[in-house]
Amino acid sequence: MILGRVCGSIVSTINHKFYDNKRLLLVDRLTIAGEPSGKYIIAIDSVGAGAGETVLIIDEGNSARQIVEDETAPLRSIIIGVVDQINPTT
Repeated sequence: MILGRVCGSIVSTINHKFYDNKRLLLVDRLTIAGEPSGKYIIAIDSVGAGAGETVLIIDEGNSARQIVEDETAPLRSIIIGVVDQINPTT
């Protein structure tokens, strides 16, 4: 799983039919310290995440397809949770 922060949305007028009525979000991967890394992922939103929220992402096709229950979906990354709090350990 990947920790990231939503920083935008993607609008596509021409796309595969699977993506119809699905939100695509631009997510900045976070470092272990919780800082933006500058490495971005485009992921389908399955939880209603919004701009600025910290999220959990699955970035592996088979697992993502299991979430949407479509084994033929052209999908790699999906947001599966909104993070409320991070408690670092020492």
